[in-house]
Amino acid sequence: MDNVSQIRMFFLSGLNETNNHRFTLFFLTLLCYCVILLVNISVIVIIIMDKNLHEPMYILLCTFCMNGLYGTTGFYPKLLWDLLSPVHVISYSGCLVQAQVINSFACTDLSILSVMAYDRYVAICRPLQYHSVMSKQRLVILVWFSWLTPFFIIAANIFLTSRLKLCSPYITRFFCLNWTIVKLACFPAETVVHNIVAYITIIIYLFHGIFIVLSYMYLMKTCADSIENRAKFMQTCVPHLISLLIFLVTILFNAVIMRFGSKDFPQAFKNFVEMEIVIPPLMNPLIYGFKLTKIRNRILVVLTLKTK
Repeated sequence: MDNVSQIRMFFLSGLNETNNHRFTLFFLTLLCYCVILLVNISVIVIIIMDKNLHEPMYILLCTFCMNGLYGTTGFYPKLLWDLLSPVHVISYSGCLVQAQVINSFACTDLSILSVMAYDRYVAICRPLQYHSVMSKQRLVILVWFSWLTPFFIIAANIFLTSRLKLCSPYITRFFCLNWTIVKLACFPAETVVHNIVAYITIIIYLFHGIFIVLSYMYLMKTCADSIENRAKFMQTCVPHLISLLIFLVTILFNAVIMRFGSKDFPQAFKNFVEMEIVIPPLMNPLIYGFKLTKIRNRILVVLTLKTK
């Protein structure tokens, strides 16, 4: 059994059925990645450069887009490389790093959405206290909390995974997630502590989701009696709800495929579902860019200046 812990390379089989179309998929994937970089960097630069946008809601949006860049950096470069490579492999350490990036990216998204929900609650329900409650110091704390807490929680999961003895170097996906590595463990008994920590992590972020849903339910109830508050809700809260819906659908489909249906669906369908993990970084800047008036107006000004 000494050899089971000596795995230094993983073989990814998720792209084996795409060899006949790999160049087409490469250019489509590259195009998608370039669009993600363009829209996220554009929103980040606009918010940083325009002092009128140095408000909590827009700073949180900037953090949201930065997290999108962080997550896609752990996903797209390796995928693009594999689409041009006849052999799809990743080192043991590289797999752990990719799992850390993608898992912490997803958890950070939910943390930022929670802070956004709290920000909208204060803005609509306690407008006179908004600037004192969402002060610069508190905003910095919330931003760091939404970044560092998921990172270290997932790092604890990855550390436990790194201690497991693995019996197989074959992963039936085209990228690494923590759970896909855990499933390769030789001895299920060794994963007990890991599973406990994993379920605690799931519960923590389940409460994040419940908090967001309850916050917006309360906001909808509060805004129903006021035309001004309804307009404010439609303008600033609807993008958050759309982002939350996209995120939840993406995570739900991936969780179902990963935990319960890995052998019940064709590989092409599983690849399609797994690709949904990068939909939020693509859609979120577009949703906010079109819906939030200040950002939309700033984009129009920039485009007008470039055409002159």
